Amino acid sequence: MNKRVKAEFSDLEARLGYRFGNPELASLALTHLSAQAEAGRRVQSYQRLEFLGDRVLGMVVADHLYKAFPQASEGELSMRLAKLVRRETCAAIAAQWDVGPHVVLGLGEARGGGRKKAAILADVCESLIGAVFVDGGFEAARDLVLRAWGPRMTADAEPARDAKTAVQEWAQGRGLAAPRYEEAARSGPAHAPHFVMRVVLSGYEPETGEATSKRAAEQAAAQAFLDRWNAK
Repeated sequence: MNKRVKAEFSDLEARLGYRFGNPELASLALTHLSAQAEAGRRVQSYQRLEFLGDRVLGMVVADHLYKAFPQASEGELSMRLAKLVRRETCAAIAAQWDVGPHVVLGLGEARGGGRKKAAILADVCESLIGAVFVDGGFEAARDLVLRAWGPRMTADAEPARDAKTAVQEWAQGRGLAAPRYEEAARSGPAHAPHFVMRVVLSGYEPETGEATSKRAAEQAAAQAFLDRWNAK
């Protein structure tokens, strides 16, 4: 690694507020699957670290919300959690860290603007959390998440609106049937599942949400619907 690259990576560490003991973990966290084509051989990507980081993120945010909002119902906590860990939020955090220039991509993905794609930025955000967890332990990962997500978690002190209820009321106001929630996908082991839920409303394209519980994923899907259709 030349001095220029090292300097750039030091800048990223400064933005993260964490210095890696094992730089190879950070390198792995920044390597997209498409890099295989560029290398001409099978290389490891950030996918496993992303899987881990997603769970760590959910745990840290859930713990913080539980303590920060002692009067909140389970439904309100689930809605807050879904909003904070959804892909759009993770992509925004990655952009805040300016990870794009550091992501290792295959030539085709790079030419296609991969460093600015929300899906890739969100994945890298979670993979970096996973890498910090492996490198420095839970407390280091927790500190990273709280530094980055802190303002978002405390910005709205008022009770959060239940997204599922809002979608149901929005549909009723237009004479539509009640929305349905379907399991679109499920992954991960039994003790740490990951759900993708879909909200289906007659006449509208389904929206999906992801979380580590069905209820939180349903709330994420409902929030995605509200965001897309500006449902009030």
